[in-house]
Amino acid sequence: MHLDHLSFAAGPAGLAATTDDLGKALGATFLDGGAHPRFGTRNMILPLKNEQYLEVVEVLDHPAADKAVFGQAVRQRSDAGGGWMGWVVAVDDIAPVEHRMGRHAVPGNRRRPDGFNLEWHQIGIRGMVADPQLPFVTHWEIDPSEHPSQMAPSELELTALEIAGDPRRVSDWLGEDGINALESIKVEWAAPHGAPGILAATFSTPSGDVRI
Repeated sequence: MHLDHLSFAAGPAGLAATTDDLGKALGATFLDGGAHPRFGTRNMILPLKNEQYLEVVEVLDHPAADKAVFGQAVRQRSDAGGGWMGWVVAVDDIAPVEHRMGRHAVPGNRRRPDGFNLEWHQIGIRGMVADPQLPFVTHWEIDPSEHPSQMAPSELELTALEIAGDPRRVSDWLGEDGINALESIKVEWAAPHGAPGILAATFSTPSGDVRI
């Protein structure tokens, strides 16, 4: 398992304004990621080092957004003011995760503005919605050169996460590999005083560390 990306829901001002604010804070420019037709959402991408990226996602006025759990989750978080939704781990083989969770992964895709169609399977969205300290899991079905982290060179690195929750809960959810997926990232687990989930992320930038 490998920490693949962080997901951030656009605020009331919309996707462009949210990514503009985050981009200014990080000294970087987000790239148009395209739409998720199965989920009724679209995103913008900020590539990071270590084959990771940050996505900001927005719900669309589309029937899929009302049916898909991911679309519902994005709408709920955006309606609450936007902010961190969750963290996502990637695996080479999703079958053991399906076995552990007792259900099958579902297909996902996103068509980039250049026409390339990214495809993957994912599992655990309902778990993340119910308990946002938990990651969901994806298995990419693309060449590694097409991974969102490779859309542009990056000088930014995710170095730390603050998560309201308990690492034992993550281990129960995904096994010890769920914690190991965080690799060299410094993680501070805080007792939840309200909803669990990501409280903040720290990025190393050419201008110094930035905490979002």
